[in-house]
Amino acid sequence: MFGAEVRSIEWKYINMTEQEEDIICRMHKLVGDKWALIAGRIPGRTAEEIERFWLMRNSDVFKGKTIEQKRRQDA
Repeated sequence: MFGAEVRSIEWKYINMTEQEEDIICRMHKLVGDKWALIAGRIPGRTAEEIERFWLMRNSDVFKGKTIEQKRRQDA
């Protein structure tokens, strides 16, 4: 698993709606890292996307990187 996290630095930024982000945050508080359960509440999203989004949003390693990637995508 650690190897996957190291490679994850190259992940693309995942755009989520405010509603999706809200669901993810609330569900994470309730059930923790049960990504499949959380993804089941968001149509069209996979457990892997939810986990990747959560890690990128909450990890210090990704914070600066994701901001820069989002700026590039918006440009």
